[in-house]
Amino acid sequence: MEQFIEPTLDVTKIEPKRKHPMIFELFDALPPGKTLTILNDHDPKPLYYQLLAERGQIFKWQYLENGPVNWKVEITRNNADSQEETIGEMSRADIRKIEVFKQFGIDFCCGGNKTLQEVCTEKGLDIHQVKAELEKPKQTSGDNMAYDEWHLDFLSDFIVQRHHNYIRKQIPALLEMSNKVTTVHADRHPELKGLNHCIETLCAELNAHIKKEEIVLFPYIKQLEYAFNNGTALPIPSFGSVHTPVNIMMMEHESAGEILEEMKILTDNYRLPEDACNSYRYLFSLIQEFEDDLKLHIHLENNILFPKALKIEKAIEKL
Repeated sequence: MEQFIEPTLDVTKIEPKRKHPMIFELFDALPPGKTLTILNDHDPKPLYYQLLAERGQIFKWQYLENGPVNWKVEITRNNADSQEETIGEMSRADIRKIEVFKQFGIDFCCGGNKTLQEVCTEKGLDIHQVKAELEKPKQTSGDNMAYDEWHLDFLSDFIVQRHHNYIRKQIPALLEMSNKVTTVHADRHPELKGLNHCIETLCAELNAHIKKEEIVLFPYIKQLEYAFNNGTALPIPSFGSVHTPVNIMMMEHESAGEILEEMKILTDNYRLPEDACNSYRYLFSLIQEFEDDLKLHIHLENNILFPKALKIEKAIEKL
C-alpha cells in the first residue's frame, strides 16, 4: 500500500477565493489519524469555525506557531473508532454535568468542542477523578429544563427573554459598581483598573453581539425551521448561509470567554482583599452571577441552537 504523505499548505501563496476550498479538499482526503498542516500570515481561526460548522467534531486543531507574524496549525482528522463525546455534547445531553465542569474549571461553553481527555490533559486534571464526579447520581436542580428537546424558534425566544434581557438589565449596574470600586480602591489595588477595562469591553461587545443575533441570526434560524417543517421555500439571505453569522457569533463568544478568563486572572479568581468594603464584595458577586448566566447563554447557542440550525440548513439543501 502506498504510504500517505501528510500535506503542508502555505495558504499565503494561494488565491484568496481558493484558500478555504483547497483546505477542505485536503482535509476531506485525510485518512483517520492523519494531519494537514497549514501556514498563514494571520490567525486562521475563521477557518476553524467553518470547519467545525461544516464537518463537525471530527478533527483536532493545534497551534504550532501562534503569531504575531506567522501562524502554523495542525489539523488532525480523528480516528473513526475514537469519537469521544465533547464537553459541549456531554453538557447538552445532561445539563446537570455543567456543575461538575464548573467545579473543575472546565469550559463547557466557548471551549465545549474539546473532549474530556483533551481538557484534562491541558489543565493537568485527573480524568478518573473528573469522570467519577460526572458519574455520581445528580440531584435534580432548579435548571433541569430539556433545552435540547425544544424547537429552535422557542429556544431562540427563550435566549432573548432570559439571557439577552438579563444582559441589558445588568450591564448598567455592573458598569456603575465597577467604576465606583475602581475610583475608591484602585490606588491600593491597581488590578481594578484592568478589571474595569475588561468589564467595559465585555459590556460593549455583548451589547453589539445580542443585537446582531436578534436582528439577523435568530430570525433566519426561525425561517430555517419553518421551511424545513412545512416544506416551503427558504429566502436566500444576503449572507448566503447560516454558517456565516454562526461562525461570527462563535468567534465573538470566544472573545467574551477570553475576557472572562482575563478577569479571573486579574482578581486571582475573585479573591477578596482584606480591606474589601461592601461595594467591593457586591461587585465581585455581580461579576460571578453575570459570568454564570453568560456561560449558560453561550452553551445554549454553541452546543444546541447553532448545531441544530446548521443541520437543518444542510437537510434543506438536500431536498
